[in-house]
Amino acid sequence: MPAEPIRLQKYLADAGLCSRRAAEVHIARGEVWVNGAVATLGQKVVPGVDRITTGGKAVRATAQPRITLAMNKPRGLVCTNDDPHNPETIFTVLPREFARFRFFCAGRLDKDSEGLVILTTDGDLAQRLTHPSNLVTKRYHVILKIPFPARRLPLLVKGIVVEGERLKVERAALIHPNAAQEATNLDVHMHHGKKREIRLLFTTLGYDVKRLRRYQIGALQVKGIPLRAMKQLSTKEIELLFHSPRTPHAALEASAPAYDSSAHED
Repeated sequence: MPAEPIRLQKYLADAGLCSRRAAEVHIARGEVWVNGAVATLGQKVVPGVDRITTGGKAVRATAQPRITLAMNKPRGLVCTNDDPHNPETIFTVLPREFARFRFFCAGRLDKDSEGLVILTTDGDLAQRLTHPSNLVTKRYHVILKIPFPARRLPLLVKGIVVEGERLKVERAALIHPNAAQEATNLDVHMHHGKKREIRLLFTTLGYDVKRLRRYQIGALQVKGIPLRAMKQLSTKEIELLFHSPRTPHAALEASAPAYDSSAHED
């Protein structure tokens, strides 16, 4: 007996191709075909009966299990499924039991950065974690090559414009500042995150980043996960990703004045 018809965007999300919202974009662009014809928004398909293709490749009908992993990414790995210049990625080090599934990276880190990364087969969850409207807070320990003065913290939150884009963070604080209220270590929070934004922000201000580590997403900490290792998250732990406790990470407790977006007025 054939399966029940389902919306095409759900079919694509269940197959691990992308989120439902992203699937709608692909369909609208004419990139998805059903039985040899260009698909339309709102179209329904029958899994196992209709042939769905995108980019000339068939999309398998078998739904993936919903698996979400927290990884403590080391420096040197890239957050992409396929990079000809970097043969080793976060996906090539997946545990054997998960290697056959297609994972999304929800909130990437650049090759030179380390720390907490979320991998999930759930396209909708990946969309929730990365969409700016959900304000998922990510927390970073930044180590600079030269000390950063407390008086310049407001500038990190107000932001600077580089090539037409404003680079900024939501909160910044010095960690263990010296008598001159300067420190090479900072605790930085942000919830948007363009590519290499933190590095570019500090570099543009004249402070090169020596090390960048994401230690927390929402209320979920990387603490307890060994470097290069992964932990499968429970439903409760996944929900922690969308909660942000008010207190800073105990290991990064700042002893200098902090500056955040709530204190800034345009």
